[in-house]
Amino acid sequence: MKNTVRVYFARQLSQIQSKNKQPDHMIIFKKKMSDKTFHVVMYPWFAMGHLTSFLHISNKLAERGHRVSFLLPTNTQAKLEPFNLHKNLISFIPITVPHVDGLHPGSETTSDVPFPLHSLIMTAMDLTAPSTESFLRDLKPHFVFHDFTHWLPPLARRLGIKSIHHCIISPATVGYLLSPERKINEKPLTEADFKAPPPSFPPSSIKLFPHEVRQVTSATLKQFGIDISFIERQMISLSDSDAISFKSCKEMEGPYCDYVERQFKKPVILAGPVVPEPPIIALEEKWAKWLDSFKPKTVIFCAFGSECILKKDQFQELVLGFELTGMPFLAALKPPMGTETIEFALPEGFEERVKGKGVVHGDWVQQQLILRHPSVGCFVTHCGSGSLSEVMVTECQMVLLPNVGDQIINARLMGRDFKVGVEVEKGEEDGLFTREGVCKAVRAVMDEDSLVGKEVRDNHAKWREFLLSDGLENSYIDSYVQKLRSLLK
Repeated sequence: MKNTVRVYFARQLSQIQSKNKQPDHMIIFKKKMSDKTFHVVMYPWFAMGHLTSFLHISNKLAERGHRVSFLLPTNTQAKLEPFNLHKNLISFIPITVPHVDGLHPGSETTSDVPFPLHSLIMTAMDLTAPSTESFLRDLKPHFVFHDFTHWLPPLARRLGIKSIHHCIISPATVGYLLSPERKINEKPLTEADFKAPPPSFPPSSIKLFPHEVRQVTSATLKQFGIDISFIERQMISLSDSDAISFKSCKEMEGPYCDYVERQFKKPVILAGPVVPEPPIIALEEKWAKWLDSFKPKTVIFCAFGSECILKKDQFQELVLGFELTGMPFLAALKPPMGTETIEFALPEGFEERVKGKGVVHGDWVQQQLILRHPSVGCFVTHCGSGSLSEVMVTECQMVLLPNVGDQIINARLMGRDFKVGVEVEKGEEDGLFTREGVCKAVRAVMDEDSLVGKEVRDNHAKWREFLLSDGLENSYIDSYVQKLRSLLK
């Protein structure tokens, strides 16, 4: 398997290095650009947060008549169908995920495997390079949007296709962790490097605690795929693409966007807030009925995405913190490490004590629809970018409990720069939180009379009004489309 990947990438590299010689066998697609529409291929990292975020921008492009071909794992298509709002223009193209030793048969996305095996999902994606090339040859798109597949920009260039690195993480995260100023290619990075932002990083309240520095250093330097680290993969992808795209606004992250553009010396194009439309299905009846039984804005909702798996002791502290608030709650969490089901992980006597007003659910739920339910007043989030996009346009107040990587930067932006949420306190060295800390953060945002609660409510209301303001999104998407067109000239 390793030899197959290496041979393929060696062949790509050889062809790229000789591109200036314009060999006779090189195929370059000569496409005539329509005055109105273009064709995009989407190929995101196989994690649900990335897949859904790429589909959100696909919907915005399709609204304007642009055609989208969306490559995704075969068994994932059914999960995304309800979010495809333009089936006449957005075509799902199932791609077979090759089997990799160490993965269970049928594993396709990060939600199918524990966190330590995510690198193998990346290896499987790398093995799709030949079939992806075949799709691109057949589809002949104007653009290919990608994120973790560092081999796509040179492949696209050889085929005459523009490559767009579409970041679902924030410009601040890219700037802080991946800036060329850190001279990633010249020396191995250490924990000391991540303690402070790069030298010319914009003034900010972003600061990492010792336990976060250790986690970020480990995550960015670990192998992610075959013979390449996560940070090397990202640097190649960002540096080789024709442009870098963010789901962000100048009004919110302008200095960070400008910093990324200066550092990578290529266009940074902003799609604006990309407010996700609700899926074209109703909230599942059992959740609608349960939520309907509570007063408006009284329910705590907690969801940590498809990848976040807590240790058992932290899982228990979290749910005990919800119980301690005395408020009704719905927590959609994966079973903690070392346990197969939620029921076996719950504290002794917990289910009896919270019966009728507290539910811990171990499977996927319709997060976007639950956040819009009038009974939900607080969202405890791991600070994934997709979740933050969804909650920012609701009236739910935010409790921030980041787990890894970009979520940490997001939490600092939301909690310190924008002051729209309250972060759960953790030990600076060990990174552990307590039930009391969870309860304190929830009560802070739910208490309308507290100074903290008033501040985050007022700030959240201000940004929600901005994000939903008439013409904002249309203006950004129109500008986004124009900047994409300019890349084709």
